[in-house]
Amino acid sequence: MAEATHRPKPRSGTVWRSRGADRRSTRALRVRTSAVLVTATLLAVLLVPPLVQLDQQAVDLAAKLRPPSWAHPFGTDDVGRDLLLRCVYGLRVSLLVGAAAALTATVIGTAVGACAGALGGWADRIVMRVVDTVSSVPHLLLGIFIVALFRPGVWPVIVSVALTHWLSTARIVRAEVLSLRARPYIDAAVSGGASRWRVAVRHLLPAVLPQAGLAAVLMVPHAMWHESALSFLGLGLPTHTASLGTLIQGAQGSLLAGQWWPTLFPGLFIIVPTLAVAGLAGAWRERLNPRRRSELML
Repeated sequence: MAEATHRPKPRSGTVWRSRGADRRSTRALRVRTSAVLVTATLLAVLLVPPLVQLDQQAVDLAAKLRPPSWAHPFGTDDVGRDLLLRCVYGLRVSLLVGAAAALTATVIGTAVGACAGALGGWADRIVMRVVDTVSSVPHLLLGIFIVALFRPGVWPVIVSVALTHWLSTARIVRAEVLSLRARPYIDAAVSGGASRWRVAVRHLLPAVLPQAGLAAVLMVPHAMWHESALSFLGLGLPTHTASLGTLIQGAQGSLLAGQWWPTLFPGLFIIVPTLAVAGLAGAWRERLNPRRRSELML
């Protein structure tokens, strides 16, 4: 009985290793799932339009608002257009707009943040006060104001999203530059007579590029949501352009009438790819963060 009641307790190190293995397996599954979804999204965007010889604008009033079927897996919209094809075209437009806006915002944020961190002093204070002031205004409200200055189109949406999303990148790059300026090799380069421009190009810029790239990838889902919101409000892309936001905006009447599919599938085309991109970007961020990576190894 004594032997039965006094069982040896597992060592704490074994428990922690088991938990660490579970976390790593869960993380690996999440990354693989995100990679599969992102790959499927890119293949659909790149291959479906040239391979499927159908006009996504073709109207068939006799087939309007048909529910999902073998002929139309996502159903049809209020004028009989195939929703699957429309969603693929809409995803392509939203992805291109989001990627262009994210790249533009990353370039602006990297330049502003690098200059603020490298120059320091009054220049840094002025730049950060501007960043804080613009950040105090909600992104969507500021985006609506910018888009309202132009006619609906692709470029106004890209400009609107870029001008409202560069702030976080500027903060990240500035913090990284300030951290790098305290490194011994930067002091050695300055003591050796290297100019500020040479130090920035040779040492600071290569070091901040991974963080800037991560910020750009993380910004793509935000930019897609922003474009969809503007288009849904009727302020983004023209209504005849098949973006995911315009598809949802045009399906409001159908949803109120009980036809759910014109709203559901474009919404899923927004949610699933953006979550997949965010999952891959999160894995990238963990690889760039040594402390977080060491925690995952426990």
